[in-house]
Amino acid sequence: MASEREIFSLTGPSYLTTIDWNNSHHRKSIAASLVQGVYILERDRQQNRLGPQALAPPWWEFFNFVLNQVLVDEDDHSFFGAIYELTFHYPYPNHPGGQNPPKYVIAFRGTINKPGNRSQDFKLDLHCFMNNLHKSSRFRVGMEATQNIVYKAGLGNVWLAGHSLGSSVALLIGRNMVKNCIHIETYLFNPPFMSPPIERIKNEKLKLGVRFANSVLTAGLAIAVNGANKPKASQDNPFIVLSSWIPYLFLNPSDPVCSEYVGYFEHRANMEKIGAGKIGTLATQHSIGSIVSAARGKDSEPLHLIPSAYLTTNLSPSKNFKEAHGIHQWWKPDLQFKYELHQFKHDH
Repeated sequence: MASEREIFSLTGPSYLTTIDWNNSHHRKSIAASLVQGVYILERDRQQNRLGPQALAPPWWEFFNFVLNQVLVDEDDHSFFGAIYELTFHYPYPNHPGGQNPPKYVIAFRGTINKPGNRSQDFKLDLHCFMNNLHKSSRFRVGMEATQNIVYKAGLGNVWLAGHSLGSSVALLIGRNMVKNCIHIETYLFNPPFMSPPIERIKNEKLKLGVRFANSVLTAGLAIAVNGANKPKASQDNPFIVLSSWIPYLFLNPSDPVCSEYVGYFEHRANMEKIGAGKIGTLATQHSIGSIVSAARGKDSEPLHLIPSAYLTTNLSPSKNFKEAHGIHQWWKPDLQFKYELHQFKHDH
């Protein structure tokens, strides 16, 4: 069997021998590698690989991190997250706007479709689909760990990162921290978007028509359900409160799990262009599921909808779902990426 170092050299970003923290590709690759470290930590646990046999350590040691804490699922006792601590003191940037390295990174893995993980992970995928991931033990454990680390390290010294289901956990934690006036730099790889796959429609006119009709329907339902209620002030509207937080989203249009985020942000911009910005602004804050929940008097905040984001879209062709949804694509140096900033603007 190949050694742990050989496996990392063959499959990981071992070309990053010098780290430039101002380089977005370097930061993205490190965050993705630390998430991969959580996946392999769990595989090491399952296969009882200890000490020199463990394959996970190079995924953080290569970048001068140590494993500070493993986050354990209370229900199936699997490793679903990790807290990494940076041991090497990089020089601080010598120009305004320079990026400081994080002192801690809290990373969360996604679903592992193998015996030992399948049952609990799929149950949490369903929680995600039903918009109640906030009721899971993974969220509670992750939230508590994040609060403790931020309290210890201070603002601006902590990153959140996650892939797939893990990005839903990281997104939920990040949202809740913003409500406490704490903004955490957050890296979300292939985050699930719970919606019909409109982005998969190839005919552009048909896709635009479906999105427009969906926006009108969503906005109309939101007005019908909330019309009798007094409009929320900006400081009370959770969507507007979140708008100053700009997480990094990493998307692949060929991945049905996350591709709707591409259309979600692009459609909002298109609605502005055709003079329907108010409809787009209202629709972008709601899902039909959240409106129905609100009508039934239940907690209705759609947890996957976010007002602002830095989007990195992988435009290189993917051979299959595994490649389009995989974490490995995000540290490859030779792919074609599109970068966009989407910042939510609201009427005061």
